[in-house]
Amino acid sequence: RTYATASDPNYVNIVEVGPRDGLQNETAVIPPALKAELITRLGRAGMNTIEAGSFVSPKWVPQMEGTDEVLRQMEHLQGVHYPVLVPNMKGLDALLALLSTENPPVSRPQHAAPPLPPAQPLTDEIALFTAATDAFCQANTNCTVAESLARLAPVAARARASGLRVRGYVSVVVVCPYTGRVRAEEVRDVARALLDMGCYEVSLGDTVGAGTPADIRALLETVMGGAQGVGPAQLAGHFHDTYGAGVANMFAALELGLRTFDASVGGLGGCPYSPGATGNVATEDVLYALRGHGGGAGGGRRYSAAGDLDALAEIGAWISGRLGRRNESRAGKAIMARKERERLEKERER
Repeated sequence: RTYATASDPNYVNIVEVGPRDGLQNETAVIPPALKAELITRLGRAGMNTIEAGSFVSPKWVPQMEGTDEVLRQMEHLQGVHYPVLVPNMKGLDALLALLSTENPPVSRPQHAAPPLPPAQPLTDEIALFTAATDAFCQANTNCTVAESLARLAPVAARARASGLRVRGYVSVVVVCPYTGRVRAEEVRDVARALLDMGCYEVSLGDTVGAGTPADIRALLETVMGGAQGVGPAQLAGHFHDTYGAGVANMFAALELGLRTFDASVGGLGGCPYSPGATGNVATEDVLYALRGHGGGAGGGRRYSAAGDLDALAEIGAWISGRLGRRNESRAGKAIMARKERERLEKERER
């Protein structure tokens, strides 16, 4: 079950992708300890799902090197999922080897009292990724979409047999940087294939960030329509904010029933295989917009989501400073400016 199928139909689950998708495009080397601290801070700020890294070859994505160390060093909170990206069977082999070493079964006396709580695993979920076009797939994984799906099916099967949840990603669902506009029917077919191989949810990525609310509505109407249509509870939105439409695109998807969205603290991110694409929509901007969205004549909040907005703003400012980059979150910068004003006013009062 996903958060989107919880008892509150207007609860929105935010998947925090900053530590993986957000950091993978940075140029400076990021030590595992810093990535582990970022994940720990995000967990303490109330995020329920935090992408922790990727078991991909450091030759292709050097910033994801040391994910095993990150998983060992970071804080693991009960009830929080820490998915890792797994590109192929080799990556899954590495993850399963780590889990078998770090999470051995604990033998306990039959009448032990009180019973010990179950150990929190390093991770209980993987993410698989493919694309809606052959051109992007070739640039990213050196194979066609069909070949990519054929490679991923046994990975999904083995991961599920090992007790792991499996989530899917589809890149370039609106515009491909190599071939232009993408047919929504192709996106639907790829999403259906990922679900059929065992993914509990598929995240649709506007990797270039060129989509508008009208584009997102048209895409989702096709993906969710027809005999092969995918229900909104099995879909998530992953909107890059290149043209500043990330939050607007989220609301377009919300209107059509989606309740899970990927976001990145401080607007971290980009895509090494999509030239010019900027970061993911900022977690702070998403949370601020959701909580400030009035529903009905009373103007009350229609949507709810987990997360401490002030704490996330501080995390966005902190990690942006550590990376020497600009904080891309509009809400985060406004909150930090307000905090600075309040601090100066208290100083003047003293």
